[in-house]
Amino acid sequence: MILFIFLVLVALGFILALFRVFVGPTVPDRIVALDTLNVIVTGAIALFALIENNELFLDIALAYAILAFLETVVVARYLEGRK
Repeated sequence: MILFIFLVLVALGFILALFRVFVGPTVPDRIVALDTLNVIVTGAIALFALIENNELFLDIALAYAILAFLETVVVARYLEGRK
């Protein structure tokens, strides 16, 4: 039952962050929403690892988190240089 509640909350957070990515009033708002979306996806992968009892998904979540961080840094540097 508690696992179902976690899944619903993760899905709700994903939908709200996705809404902010598409409707965000400014570009930095959209970047922050995209970073939030990456954190939610990383948490969902870790939650899936818990459900399936498979440690391989934790490695995948770690690799995804590193790539998501690099993506955020690259986009922020691009926006900084554009001004």
